Amino acid sequence: MSGIPASDRRSRGLLTGYFLGLGMVMAVWGARMPAVQQAAHLSTAHLALVLLAAALGMVAGLQIAGRLAGPARLPALLTLGASSLAGCLALLGQCDSLPSLLTAALAFGVAHGVLDVAANSAAVRCQNAAGRPIMSGLHAAYSLGALGGAALAAFTAHTAHSTLFLGVGLILMGATLAAVPATRSLSGTDHSSTPANRTHGEDRSALPAGKLWLLGALAAATLLGEGAAADWAAVHLHSLGASTAASAAAFALYSAAMATGRLTGDRLTAAFGAPTVVRAGAVAAAAGLLTGVASSSTPGALAGWAVFGLGLSLTVPCLITAAGVGGPRSVATVAVTGYLGLLAGPALIGALASVTTLSTALLLPALLAAAVAALSHRALEHPTP
Repeated sequence: MSGIPASDRRSRGLLTGYFLGLGMVMAVWGARMPAVQQAAHLSTAHLALVLLAAALGMVAGLQIAGRLAGPARLPALLTLGASSLAGCLALLGQCDSLPSLLTAALAFGVAHGVLDVAANSAAVRCQNAAGRPIMSGLHAAYSLGALGGAALAAFTAHTAHSTLFLGVGLILMGATLAAVPATRSLSGTDHSSTPANRTHGEDRSALPAGKLWLLGALAAATLLGEGAAADWAAVHLHSLGASTAASAAAFALYSAAMATGRLTGDRLTAAFGAPTVVRAGAVAAAAGLLTGVASSSTPGALAGWAVFGLGLSLTVPCLITAAGVGGPRSVATVAVTGYLGLLAGPALIGALASVTTLSTALLLPALLAAAVAALSHRALEHPTP
């Protein structure tokens, strides 16, 4: 660490905080969703509308931030996105009707999208300045924040969700505002950029359209797998006759394995290169899920989901890094395409399961992981446009 400039260490620490906070907010919101539904007397269809409003807002926020997130604006967008997300979480806890929830969820989604692009774009610049991989570690912070948020939501299960949302929102908003001076001085000059490109406010020229859409497609394939794990891992275990506790452990093991992989991912990427680690991980993910789906035992299925999470852990950080070569707009494009996979994946698997079986439907994310392995070198080699 002694060879790393103090400004780069501070920037990484600051960005770690932003990723942690984002993961915590999303986990707290998701974990207490039943309480939100009950407080506002929502039907399942109405709750789906609220989630759709948040998703549409997120897509809009990603697009807006992609257009605005030039290097000079990144600190302001980080502060705006984080403080708005925290404020919207607090506001969501006070909503007790469908119209108010729809409005707050839409704003929540916009703030989420803005913060996502700003944090990832700042991370790319910080990584370029450091001259070594740090993206996986930052995404590990998101995973750890999500685990912490889920644990907090479980620990405060007997506390009103409005109190929890307000408390978490105010604490994170206060932390964001306290970090404003540090955020303004965020380091992240890409030393490999040319003077001509810096003059126009971007690090590099835009990526070729074909490569950009390939990165987006691989992100969608990966995030479809993440959505499958979030929504269907417990159901899969339950279908095998597992206990409620064992079924719930499936996604927890998947998440813990993903966090573990990301904590070690920067060293692996530095040693072997992004194309190699993504391909090896995707092969492991495909094999793990195929084995887990084929298994009729609870331990075998749990192991399959854990290996699936470990294998996919480095894909999104490496794809975002490759997209970052083209600037924030490229990051936003890959993020939007990827989140479409996350949003559509669980529903697609449900539709397939309704006409076949759940085990058969879960072959889809395994096959997509194999596709990521096959195409990762084409997407990640020679990232300069």
